[in-house]
Amino acid sequence: MPTYEYECKKCDRVFEVFQSITAAPLRQCPKCKGKVRRLIGRGSGIIFKGSGFYQTDYRSEHYKKRAAEESKTSVPTPAADAKKPAAKKEKTGQR
Repeated sequence: MPTYEYECKKCDRVFEVFQSITAAPLRQCPKCKGKVRRLIGRGSGIIFKGSGFYQTDYRSEHYKKRAAEESKTSVPTPAADAKKPAAKKEKTGQR
C-alpha cells in the first residue's frame, strides 16, 4: 500500500497517510478538521536486497568460464610495455 502526502489548507500541516490505492482521498485534517489537499508524491526509494547488483551476477556459467580464459591469455596493456627499456636509436651519417 502506498503512502500519500496531504497538506492542510487551514493549519498548513503536512502529513502522510498509509492507505490503499482504492481508498478515497482524505477530505479533512485529523488535527484541526480543515480541508486538505493531496500532494503529488515524490515516489519511493528503491530497496536492494540480496545478490544481483553487479554485472557479473546474472551471467551464465559459459560466459564466466570464457571470460576467465580470456583474462589468462590477454594482450599486455600499454602500461606493461612502458616498463620495458626503450629501444636505442641508430645514428646515421645523414642530416
